[in-house]
Amino acid sequence: MTPTFRPVKDMTYNEAVNELDEILKLTQGDTCDVDLLAAYTRRATELITECRRRLTATDEEIRAILADFEAK
Repeated sequence: MTPTFRPVKDMTYNEAVNELDEILKLTQGDTCDVDLLAAYTRRATELITECRRRLTATDEEIRAILADFEAK
């Protein structure tokens, strides 16, 4: 049975990072279900992609704020 996951867009950044941590623990443990490994790997890539997107967007926003501040 494939696990069901909450949509990544509905998660906070911290929730996504926490889920990534849980996936890492599951896949590195001795009890990892090989039949679910592909699903966990797919989910991890979705979470990483979204976290990177949010970090990039936040970085761009902060740079814009600081540039505006310095221009004043």
